[in-house]
Amino acid sequence: MRAAAVIGIVSQIWPLALASDKLTFQDRIELTRGLTAEYATAKVLLPRSKKALKFNSDGTYDKEEWSAIAKDSGPAARKGDLVQVTKIDIESDRIVLQINGGYKGGRHWYRGVQVGVNGAPPRPVSIDNDTNAPGGTSIELLFHHPLEPIAAAEVKKILAPILDFEKRSATEIYVETLPPEVQKAIQEKRVTEGMNREQVILAMGHPAHKSREINDGVETEDWVYGQAPGKITFVTFKGDKVVKVKEAYAGLGTQVQEPKTPE
Repeated sequence: MRAAAVIGIVSQIWPLALASDKLTFQDRIELTRGLTAEYATAKVLLPRSKKALKFNSDGTYDKEEWSAIAKDSGPAARKGDLVQVTKIDIESDRIVLQINGGYKGGRHWYRGVQVGVNGAPPRPVSIDNDTNAPGGTSIELLFHHPLEPIAAAEVKKILAPILDFEKRSATEIYVETLPPEVQKAIQEKRVTEGMNREQVILAMGHPAHKSREINDGVETEDWVYGQAPGKITFVTFKGDKVVKVKEAYAGLGTQVQEPKTPE
């Protein structure tokens, strides 16, 4: 479907390519085909913005400005959300990428996906997938000089600080943002104090049993991993944080034995 949509706008791109000194018709076709309808994983919070979010070709952007926009308009995509490029506009010194249908888009935005180049009338693209992002926005990739021939793969590399176009899961992207000691614990399938519930599940999976207790008005929750005969791991949460990890050993047909405290 994406290829058909690109072919459908060839007649619109052609006059624009002739008017450009540096970006050829084939360059524009390659960019349009290589970016439109591509999926990516958000590596940072992308705010919903009526005006396109400015992102420089050297990989920098105004983080404080993006944060302020997010506080005012809310998120278009959170870190780890899957998003899709639904429209691109190629201008003299910039490329504008519409994400999930733009500011007015969101879930089920794909029913109105369009492709346009440098102000040319857009054409609809039929897409049958959805993403897990809550809304849409636009990103303005600024080169600060007349555009020269550039491949879609290079554009994706430039956007790498905020969007990951590689075929990796959102979980892998999330793990890479964690402190090294937490990443190591997850890789070794063990739990350490200070981890949150999501990180514990990444390390150990879902527990076999859960139990809650209230002592002196303080509520804690235990997650129990393992079964007899073998090692049993107790993970105690206070709120969303692990406050205690205890291992015990149980024989077949016996009750769990807590480890002895060294004298």
